Amino acid sequence: MRSVIAIGLLALCVATPSLKAGQADPVNREKIDELLDLYVRDGYVYYRALKAERGKLDAFVASLAGASIESAPRNAQIAFWLNAYNMLVLRTVIDHYPIQQRTTTYPAHSIRQIPGAFERTQHRVAGRMITLDQIEQDVLSGFQDPRLYFALGRGAVGSGRLRSETFAPDAVERQLAETAAECANLAQCFEIDRTARRVMVSSVFSWRSAGFISTYAGSSSPSFASRSPIERAVLAFVEPKLLASEKELLLQTAFTVAFRPFDWALNDMTGRGGGGR
Repeated sequence: MRSVIAIGLLALCVATPSLKAGQADPVNREKIDELLDLYVRDGYVYYRALKAERGKLDAFVASLAGASIESAPRNAQIAFWLNAYNMLVLRTVIDHYPIQQRTTTYPAHSIRQIPGAFERTQHRVAGRMITLDQIEQDVLSGFQDPRLYFALGRGAVGSGRLRSETFAPDAVERQLAETAAECANLAQCFEIDRTARRVMVSSVFSWRSAGFISTYAGSSSPSFASRSPIERAVLAFVEPKLLASEKELLLQTAFTVAFRPFDWALNDMTGRGGGGR
């Protein structure tokens, strides 16, 4: 009898941590991690293949509806909303793939060719109806961490690199640090044109300027004190990962800062944006 009780207590002790972990991570990411590992490469997506095997993605999106996250730790909430946004974008694309061109304002096959994809289409997430824009502008802004904006795979080449894994509560700080560090090495995020003495930076900085300014402008080099608040914020954001020669160039050379037009071409591995043609 004692051995039975002992075994029961041992089982309870082993089970308890997993229950706590489940409470900290409101959805099961295992299946979707397998999907991302299979169909996402360096930020580009095999949308055609993903559409053909969409069952895991649909199941994950369905699980978002009733998730309870209000009492979850901060990092768990951040991971949840980033994953929700990115998976909803993927489902939006494959729901319309191959995307038909409706306007010449955006590239052919762009997610922007889907009417209301960001600002009108509502999704049920954590017990509420919400659009992609509302997740970004209302929910994620509340965490006051501008790195989140580069963690969003907007279904576009101009976005931060979509990861081949979900964001995890116990790893999200590392993942966000990696996301921020990548900016200095991605031309669509930050690029120095030495000949023109110009720095081209992502439009995301201008879209979410208030968040970047409040977080980073005050920590920029004193050498940039005469620059605008958003310019100081951008330079402080990328400075830790710049090469020594790049830092020296920025400190010693008069240069202008310009926001690069956002590239809305679909991040499609099939034809690299070709929309499944």
